[in-house]
Amino acid sequence: MAKVVLKNITKRFGKKTILDDISLEIKDKEFVVLVGASGCGKSTLLRTIAGLEKPTSGEIYIGSKCVNGVLPKDRDIAMVFQSYALYPHLSVYDNMAFGLTVRKTAKCEIKRRVNNAAEILGLEDYLDYKPRELSGGQRQRVALGRAIVREPKVFLMDEPLSNLDAKLRVAMRSEIKKLHKKLNTTFIYVTHDQTEALTMGDRIVVLDKGKIQQADSAQNIYNHPKNTFVATFMGAYPMNLFPATIEDGLLNFANIYVNLATTPVDYPKNVKDVIVGIRVEDIVDKTNASYPFNLIKFTAVPDFEETLGADKVVYFKTGDVETLAKVPAEYARGSAIEFSINPMKLKFFDAKTKEALN
Repeated sequence: MAKVVLKNITKRFGKKTILDDISLEIKDKEFVVLVGASGCGKSTLLRTIAGLEKPTSGEIYIGSKCVNGVLPKDRDIAMVFQSYALYPHLSVYDNMAFGLTVRKTAKCEIKRRVNNAAEILGLEDYLDYKPRELSGGQRQRVALGRAIVREPKVFLMDEPLSNLDAKLRVAMRSEIKKLHKKLNTTFIYVTHDQTEALTMGDRIVVLDKGKIQQADSAQNIYNHPKNTFVATFMGAYPMNLFPATIEDGLLNFANIYVNLATTPVDYPKNVKDVIVGIRVEDIVDKTNASYPFNLIKFTAVPDFEETLGADKVVYFKTGDVETLAKVPAEYARGSAIEFSINPMKLKFFDAKTKEALN
């Protein structure tokens, strides 16, 4: 097994910079998810690790070896792509064995590896099937099996679930996590789906415009975003952000005033202009709120709602800012809601740099 180290990786296509001085260490046996919007550079970074793209500058290490000049086939990695890329005329067995056959691996060894991968993936009964006879999830398992039989040091996965329906994606997420534990090796996984990233990764690397915005655990990424981009990008719903001022401990956002000096809130003392961030689930119906200090209270009438089953997400204006909050499913459309916010849930960002202040 192996760790992967990226040192000052830059990738340009012509005058356009796709990866901008990226440095990252991925530990041996770690499951790291690269996440970001389309065009942020995450797939290019994965392809650069694989050797399918050459970095303009910087160094890539797999284990203790610099692999910049090493061909993809010699990097001891296996890659799973968005498309299954299965040979339609070959059986599941032959699809999984194809790479080993090309390498002239002994037939007994091919059989051992394919049967082992089939057992791990629950494909033992499908080895004689053709791809057209399989479901989307089964085809993706075959693509995973083709990677497993290589017994690589590092698995690279480029949005492998994006072609599946929503229910199957949820099931396959857990299957890939279980696979990681069984194989006990290094996984680097690319997705644009924030929920996928938060549920799968030991560590998440958030990319934007070719730069790493934050590399941390899912919990820290969600609860302690390093800047407003991470705050609004990560999560099923973006964090609510409000322009605000703090003067002598008095916070003012959207003409809602809070005396922070009378609470144990860790707020910036020497910055006047800030951005206040509040997660959707932290703006609650007053009847469900409890806090020993000053609750932030206000009333609003939502003008739009989304039903999520057990609860609803409602949209309304707080000053000039569209605000999202969660309310019980019983909420009646058009009714005024008395909202409360626990001040301990407030996040503060610098108004100019957009970087976190607490």
